Amino acid sequence: MKPSTLLIQQLEQREAVIGIVGLGYVGLPLMLRFSEVGYQVLGFDIDPLKVDALNAGRTYIEHISAEAIGKALSQGFSATADFSRARECDALILCVPTPLNKHREPDLSYVVATTEAIVPSLRAGQVVSLESTTWPGTTDEVLRPRVESTGLRVGEELFLVFSPEREDPGNPMFSTRSIPKVLGGVTPVCTRVGEALYGQVIDRVVTLSSTRAAEMTKLLENIHRAVNIGLVNELKVVCERMDIDIHEVIRAAATKPFGFTPYYPGPGLGGHCIPIDPFYLTWKAREYGLNTRFIELAGEVNANMPAWVVGRVADALNARGKAVNGSRIMVLGIAYKKNVDDRRESPSMELMALLREKGAEISYSDPHVPHFLPMRKYSFNLESVPLTPATLEDTDCVLLATDHDRFDYALIKAHAPLIVDTRGRYQEPAPQIVRA
Repeated sequence: MKPSTLLIQQLEQREAVIGIVGLGYVGLPLMLRFSEVGYQVLGFDIDPLKVDALNAGRTYIEHISAEAIGKALSQGFSATADFSRARECDALILCVPTPLNKHREPDLSYVVATTEAIVPSLRAGQVVSLESTTWPGTTDEVLRPRVESTGLRVGEELFLVFSPEREDPGNPMFSTRSIPKVLGGVTPVCTRVGEALYGQVIDRVVTLSSTRAAEMTKLLENIHRAVNIGLVNELKVVCERMDIDIHEVIRAAATKPFGFTPYYPGPGLGGHCIPIDPFYLTWKAREYGLNTRFIELAGEVNANMPAWVVGRVADALNARGKAVNGSRIMVLGIAYKKNVDDRRESPSMELMALLREKGAEISYSDPHVPHFLPMRKYSFNLESVPLTPATLEDTDCVLLATDHDRFDYALIKAHAPLIVDTRGRYQEPAPQIVRA
């Protein structure tokens, strides 16, 4: 029996062992889904604290419960930092970060290091799937040569696919199962194996002609959002100068039943995708002598939003006879989007850093992030402040950066002396509320 035929049979009968490499916001929900339908799952991560927590039935992601981890453990899941155990797996799904370096160029170090960690343990009859967002050609040009260095032929003995992650933490309307899965294989046989892998856990698998097409699809999704958010952020600045409420305009435009999709302004872009992924295409396009002007312009607008917001804070304080230097400023919400605990690339981090540089005394309140754990670029020795009449009245300014539903907005309005609202949460004008 051909290796592909045997592997497809194992996957369809749910007898295959699934290896999830990278147990973060993408890998952990995927692990739970494979475990839920009856696969034996082995999780890999370089962080021993994550491995120990999972094996003890603890969670480190707010929207994933300890009960869900415990159920997966009872169904055979285990976590390890020993990458030599990749040989035990029939499928290896790579869910590792793909950040930018300081020059806004792709940093594939996690993908490369992970691939090289599993290469010594690869064997015939395995499928390797990359889920990390990256530039078109990565699977063919970066992964394929490394896995074929084993002597195994891709498409005949070993199978290689790209299937970009599509997660929306905090959105109860969609789950790992219900979000359609885009998939492209290096060869048609690889694609068929990939369909067998994901078809057991995802309601709809959308197959494409190549890994490059699948890689480009993910970039298009995030570029679409980045460009439109950049547009509406630019319009926000224009509307502020014209004394027009941009949120009122967006609400009115959204009543059009065709040809318009509402996007909303904010203090900048956040999360692991939209601030980063478009520049993977910008970088790759240069290889073909092309300039991606829309992407670059949107990136420039979005990257400048934190500084613009800080300027609005300074103006609002000045109008009350205060300077930023020495003012007590509480940032509401430091996660990158509402109702989650994920701080990756959150514009709140940059807002806090800019305000601190100008001499402000910074505090924050976020019900989803009780303690500020150091990040790659930012470190604040702070804990979340409870929202009470006393804590609000003790500020000079409350900066609403992330509009979590758990905030008591009536309480904030009643007791904060100044509110700078970057999310349009307060629709009715009030003397102490400034839009930013």
